[in-house]
Amino acid sequence: MTDVIPLTELRTRIDAIDEQILQLLNQRALCAIEVAKTKIAAGEQGCFYRPDREALVLRRIEQLNQGPLANATVMRFFRELMSACLALEKPLEVAFLGPAGTFTQQAAFKHFGHAIKTVPEATINDIFNSVESGQCQFGVVPIENSTEGVINHTLDRLMTSSLKICGEVEIRVNQNLMGLSEDLSKITHVYSHSQSLAQCRLWLDKNLPHAHRVAVSSNAEAARLVATNDQAMAIAGAAAAEVYNLTLIARNIEDEPNNTTRFIIIGGQTAATTGKDKTSLVISTSNRPGALHKALEPFAEFGVDMLSIESRPSRQGLWDYIFFIDLNGHSEDNNVADALNALQAQVSMLKLLGSYPKAVF
Repeated sequence: MTDVIPLTELRTRIDAIDEQILQLLNQRALCAIEVAKTKIAAGEQGCFYRPDREALVLRRIEQLNQGPLANATVMRFFRELMSACLALEKPLEVAFLGPAGTFTQQAAFKHFGHAIKTVPEATINDIFNSVESGQCQFGVVPIENSTEGVINHTLDRLMTSSLKICGEVEIRVNQNLMGLSEDLSKITHVYSHSQSLAQCRLWLDKNLPHAHRVAVSSNAEAARLVATNDQAMAIAGAAAAEVYNLTLIARNIEDEPNNTTRFIIIGGQTAATTGKDKTSLVISTSNRPGALHKALEPFAEFGVDMLSIESRPSRQGLWDYIFFIDLNGHSEDNNVADALNALQAQVSMLKLLGSYPKAVF
């Protein structure tokens, strides 16, 4: 029979380990301060955040982890540690789709950690404007949902912006019904973002068929609106219920159990290659038979995996389209660079939206 270690001895061990962890955390923080000094001495100004460097650090931690803590748990801890250390160098301001409590704010915290200043904006366009003007160093915007597809407002704004995509983050979306009253029979309106209303269509048809569905700018905005209206309910993330003091009436009401939204990080940076990257671009082809087929041939020729393609009206002429494409790899990878060079000769317009590390966890 295995000897049982006395509780007092275990607590003494834990106290000693905690002391070592604290010392090491502060040693790491001091190194971060020295990194900032070195960068400044070398003439570097502005934002010290490097998405490629952080992705490499987190992937290394994942490889080193031997448990019993799960990889996701360990990586979240190190994300927060890096976030706190970066704030010692220079705190980040990150624009998100507000108000507080949205999935976009949740995505910002997951990607950057909580030692950032999140700046709420009313629309996706406002997020782009905030970063373009220099008010914020980065912005977080939704780009696609596994159930409802792409976010057209984001695609359209990427076309006109000089900002680059420098990262991505995925959020498992759990939709919840919340409000002041638990009596569904008295509810006349349900507020949420149009995507969330669509994601919960079957549940609403069954449980609130009499309620009028009202699309608003964000789920958190929906929660804010119903915080003073006992005849309305909102569909939003659990964090919004806490922010606006609402009762969670029904959890996880989304129709698809694996509902996930992908967000992109926009900024003025270009991320270096990490070995596990994506490249996003937009192209336009001439309006002739086989033009798109011809344009895509270089990807097959140079062995580049095309992850997705989406078409959008170009707004330059009737039935004229542009194509948003995601590739596996970085634009500096030899095969991707060769494919993009060959593609350039086949299209009337090519805009590289960014190469960036794939979502880490």
